[in-house]
Amino acid sequence: MSASLGMLSLLVRDYDEAIAYYTQKLGFTLIEDTRMSETKRWVIVAPSENDGARLLLAKAGNDTQQAFIGNQTGGRVFLFLYVLDFDATYARYRGAGVHFIETPRQEQYGKVIVFEDLYGNRWDMIERQ
Repeated sequence: MSASLGMLSLLVRDYDEAIAYYTQKLGFTLIEDTRMSETKRWVIVAPSENDGARLLLAKAGNDTQQAFIGNQTGGRVFLFLYVLDFDATYARYRGAGVHFIETPRQEQYGKVIVFEDLYGNRWDMIERQ
């Protein structure tokens, strides 16, 4: 079987603030922003336009969903961002005000650091060896 993981749904509070964060602070590309109804949009962002999984920014539609914004995995690292130049990306993100919860460290698999997005979702940023 040949398959790939194409997209993940990420609960957000507001479409426009999420688009601004992911595109301006993290440098992601806005792939699509299509209005589906008065309250719903199909918003896709990705670190690369051509490679890897994408994020569907899904505005929470009720109180239950709102309760999980920023905590979709119970406080564990949820997403893994692979970068080619850790030091340059780390410096750019720090300058953009990205919230890191630790200092960079070297692991067996590469250089890594954990950051939180604007909602508190935890990400590993990794330069693989």
